[in-house]
Amino acid sequence: MASHFPRNQRFSFAAVLLLFELFTVNLITADAQIGVCYGMMGNNLPAANEVISLYRSNNIRRMRLYDPNQAALQALRDSGIELILGVPNSDLQGLATNADNARQWVQRNVLNFWPSVRIKYIAVGNEVSPVGGSSWYAQFVLPAVQNVYQAIRAQGLHDQIKVSTAIDMTLIGNSYPPSQGSFRGDVRSYLDPIIGYLLYAGAPLLVNVYPYFSYYGNPRDISLPYALFTAPNVLVWDGQYGYQNLFDAMLDSVHAAIDNTRIGYVEVVVSESGWPSDGDFGASYDNARVYLDNLVRRAGRGSPRRPSKPTEIYIFGMFDENGKSPEIEKHFGLFSPNKQKKYPFGFGGKRDGKIVMDDFNATNPLKSDM
Repeated sequence: MASHFPRNQRFSFAAVLLLFELFTVNLITADAQIGVCYGMMGNNLPAANEVISLYRSNNIRRMRLYDPNQAALQALRDSGIELILGVPNSDLQGLATNADNARQWVQRNVLNFWPSVRIKYIAVGNEVSPVGGSSWYAQFVLPAVQNVYQAIRAQGLHDQIKVSTAIDMTLIGNSYPPSQGSFRGDVRSYLDPIIGYLLYAGAPLLVNVYPYFSYYGNPRDISLPYALFTAPNVLVWDGQYGYQNLFDAMLDSVHAAIDNTRIGYVEVVVSESGWPSDGDFGASYDNARVYLDNLVRRAGRGSPRRPSKPTEIYIFGMFDENGKSPEIEKHFGLFSPNKQKKYPFGFGGKRDGKIVMDDFNATNPLKSDM
């Protein structure tokens, strides 16, 4: 579907040139906090060694892999790229029910590459929920996490490599206002023990945060500028915290949900975030360009609720992947499969963290963030 823009928006040639200059200056403040997810669900993607070269030439210093692809792990040797290494959901049962399987998995996919591959996190499962289509996997997530953790700990690497799992925002029951964030009642028995483990292990919770899908689901109450980081001022006041963008509100609702379990302080890493350039309502090249550029700039700082800790963010994804469905899922890439950049902004060099306002500054009403 075509993108949703006010009719009175107008570009001037000078404004376009200025914006292009802003976008083509590279970034220094956020590059240490930004990674990019390397998905492989396409039949036209470059070879792994070419992909790792593409990361390096674009100064992308962190990567998320969704499975221990051996070619990618080999290509990552001595690259200096920090890695989230994924355990596919299909492997959870085997790792949960047999500690030897977990030890062998760690030997094959971690120890065989460490330390020349800088594995920072192991994501044991992605977007598993005890309700819905992935519910069968839920029983295996915590035992698999614990078995992988014990295998890492046995090698004395538990302080360097943190073992966690990645969730999505569907596990949040209430997100507005952000300070009242809470997990759904029907997932607490699944998630609370995981949070307890993370507290014990000193590991972060990995969370996939997509303002696009919140905007898509409720465009009447969520303004496009709020979703794209381009609102000119605070739109939501929540006690002492002011929110000028939906990303921060969603992230802080997760922080609050963790705090409101009263289990303890657990950090959050944003393990996916992105905006599609085509395929459905609100998905356009310009919306994706503005969101992603501002997300990169945003990464150098914390959220209103946790301002002192810069947010670690992984953009989804590296490429448009033609093997994904539905159609919208095919258009999240920063690069085309031919390795050409889709967007003009970069990840390294000198650039300030000022948000690009662009031409999306219409002041639309906002009632909630989700």
